Formats: sequence, structure tokens, C-alpha cells
Amino acid sequence: MKLTAAYTAMALLLTGLLITQACKKKTDEPATTGPVPVVLTVSNSNILLTTAYFTGSITSDGGAFVIKRGFCYSNANQNPTVGDDTVVTGSGAGMYSGTIRGLKGQSTAYVRAYATNSNGTGYGATYSILTIDSTLTDIDNNLYHLVQVGTQVWMRENLKTTHYRNSEPVFNAKTAADWNGNKVGAYCDYNNDAANVAVYGRLYNFYAVSGGNLAPAGWHVPTDTDWNLMMTYLGGSAIAGGKLKETGLTHWLTPNTGATNESGFTALGGGYRDDQGAFESIQWGGNFWLNTVYDSDEAWFVQVNSQEVKVYGNPWLDGFGYSIRCLRD
Repeated sequence: MKLTAAYTAMALLLTGLLITQACKKKTDEPATTGPVPVVLTVSNSNILLTTAYFTGSITSDGGAFVIKRGFCYSNANQNPTVGDDTVVTGSGAGMYSGTIRGLKGQSTAYVRAYATNSNGTGYGATYSILTIDSTLTDIDNNLYHLVQVGTQVWMRENLKTTHYRNSEPVFNAKTAADWNGNKVGAYCDYNNDAANVAVYGRLYNFYAVSGGNLAPAGWHVPTDTDWNLMMTYLGGSAIAGGKLKETGLTHWLTPNTGATNESGFTALGGGYRDDQGAFESIQWGGNFWLNTVYDSDEAWFVQVNSQEVKVYGNPWLDGFGYSIRCLRD
């Protein structure tokens, strides 16, 4: 009995020692968390109507692989975290870039780079950015709504101004005699009817375009390079017309083939004026000058029409009157 009791006491003593050692070992173990990544918000650029382009850099991974990196942003939180809206751009250390989408026009947003490893998340400095306004007024105080197509910001309506940006008037060539053979910048209303201006804007000859002062300050009449960039974004000129045209038959003749206006560009059939002064094709075709010279008498224009989804581009006589859509510089 005494021997059994001794063994029991020894067993209890050893068990206690083991428990004590186990607890001590657990207490002495290093913490499961360690350094988080070191991140820099390097730069921001190309701030548009609803998007902004940012660059970040991870200068240290914190000793653990970066499993996620990107940018976090907010309109309200001046120190955004991954609990706010985020753009994930991949994993690993080094430089990276990303586009933040879905911002509000003419609003302040707070953006910073972040990176996450197994220890946690590190953040770069916060940038405060102001997206551009969603409307524009020209020198005559005509109001235009804006639309972002890819990385470009366009007017959503045709130009209406009667003055150059330096306040000089554009010649109003009302009669065929005024228009025909005229070699100076000129505009007219379709059929000389001011009621058409609110919807279709005005028609301009290329002489008004080529001086470079017709668009509002900070804007320009697009070149063929500008236009082709939009065509590429919309899948090519063979199908882009449908994506540009306003839907329905309010401002287009039937059938307005393939019109979806998914770009938001809202092209209308504003017609044109030929070099003799005749007005043609309202609601059938939308024709837009490009600020690209073809030769001494011709420049490039593009057309969408009610019959097709294609966009046509051709050089034509400088004396024709076409619509104009301006593009932000």
C-alpha cells in the first residue's frame, strides 16, 4: 500500500511538471504575427469623369509573400482600408498599377495603395483626388453633358457655339451665297432653323475647325488618332456605330439599325450642308469633322447612319458643314 501510494504521488508530480513545461513553452513561443508589407502610393494620373489611374510600389514584403495588392478608396473615409472599396491588381512585391472605376463626377475621393501578407496589411500614403465635372459650358454658356468612353471624355451633345474660345464670332453663313465658296470659318443651323440647334447642335465648315480655337478651353476637335482610339475601345468601326447611336426613332429615321448607345455617346442624325449650301440627310446620318487634313481642299470626317452599325471615315471637301463633338485635352 505504501509503495503504491509513493508511485501515485510520483506520477502526480511528473504530470504537474509536464503541464508546467508545456504552458511555459507555449508562453515562450514567438507571436504568430510579424511585419506587414511596406507600401508606397507612388502617383496618380489620368483622372477622368469616373476613373483614375494609380501606381503603387511595395518596397518590402515584410518577410512573407504578398498575397494581395492593390488600391483602396472611398468618398467619405479619408484613410481608406480594405474594408472600403478596393481594386485588386495581383500579388507579389514591386511596382504595380491599376485603374479605379465607378467614381462620381466632380467629387473628391481618397485613395491609397495597400498590400497584404500573412501578417496583415500595410498601406501607402493617401491621395485626395477630384474627378472632373459631369457638365461643361462653352463661351456662349451652352451646357453640355459629358460621357467617358474608355480613357476619353467626350461631349454628349453636338457643339452649338457661335464664338471661338477667344470670343471672336464665327461667321453665320445663312444663305447659300454666304456658304458657297466661302473660305473662312462659318456655321449655320440646319435649314437655318434655330429650333434644330437645341437637339442637333450647329453645322460648321472645316475652316472653322482648322484654326484650333473652336472648342472650349481645355477641349479640342478630335483628330483621326483620337477617333480611332475610341473605335478600338468599342470593338472596331465595323460595329461601333450601333454603340454610338441614340436608341429609338425620336432623332433617327427607321430602322436605326443596331442602335444600343452602350457607349453613352448618343450620336444623333444631325444631317449636313453641302458646299453649295443645300441641307441634306437630317435624321438619316450623323456626320462629324475630325481635325485631320487630307489635302489642300479636303479633311477627314466620320459618319454613322440609320441603316447600319458601321462607322464610315472619309476625306471630304472643307466647304461642307458637319457636326462637331469635342474631346477633353
